[in-house]
Amino acid sequence: MEYADLSDFLRKRREALQPEDVGMPRGRRRRTPGLRREEVAALASMSADYYSRLEGGRGPQPSVDMLGSIARALRLTLEERDHLFLLAGHGTPPRTTRACHVDPGMLRILDRLHDTPAMLINRCGEVLAQTPAHVAFAGELTNFEGMERSEVYRWFAHPESRALYAEPELSTHSRLQVSMLRTVATIDGPKSYAASIVRALQKLSPEFTAIWDAHEVVAAHSRTKRFRHPVVGELELYCELIDNRDQQQTLIVFTATPGSESAEKLELLAVLGSQTLDPAR
Repeated sequence: MEYADLSDFLRKRREALQPEDVGMPRGRRRRTPGLRREEVAALASMSADYYSRLEGGRGPQPSVDMLGSIARALRLTLEERDHLFLLAGHGTPPRTTRACHVDPGMLRILDRLHDTPAMLINRCGEVLAQTPAHVAFAGELTNFEGMERSEVYRWFAHPESRALYAEPELSTHSRLQVSMLRTVATIDGPKSYAASIVRALQKLSPEFTAIWDAHEVVAAHSRTKRFRHPVVGELELYCELIDNRDQQQTLIVFTATPGSESAEKLELLAVLGSQTLDPAR
């Protein structure tokens, strides 16, 4: 590890960020340039003591996962993330189609959508980031491990994960999930991570196998979706997709018709999200 350079790089990147850049209120009596150390630690889901020791040039070598969290918290570009990994004594992480690094521009969009259900996913359906309102809407989806991180895997391996979707959406969403996974597995090849998900689901789920064997290449994506939330009840939401081609990730934003009953329920969920958001995230 290049302790001195790592410490300097972390401090410079932290001081270059303002609270508004990460969706935090500025508050009063802010004397520190940029973010405080404890604010970066909260954004990276780690203890303030650990981050302070790391930025201070002390402590053990951070893991790859820890560095990824820090890169996201500091809104690093891909090039800056690679530099961080090298300073910490790790090789440059591969830029695969399953990459979990989030473009800082996409994070800035999410920061400004804190009261709107929105999430960022990669090509394998892994949720990389959520707004507080989306956590209140769909639960925390960023803390799964292994194949469980993929929505399509959970959808077929654990059917209870479908509870949020209203009955008319279930069949359509199942076909859409399989169609999207087929596209990625075809592009990435038989040795890809997407292909390994296919093989696992073929062993686990007769439903998945039946849809896969139908070989439907393109399933229609409906922008209007119906949900049944355990707190606010039925919702009819408009689903907008924003693609980041460089990162091969998609931002999914849910909105409701202004003045509608669903819009009022989304406002309630936004309040619930602000009340239940874990300050360590």
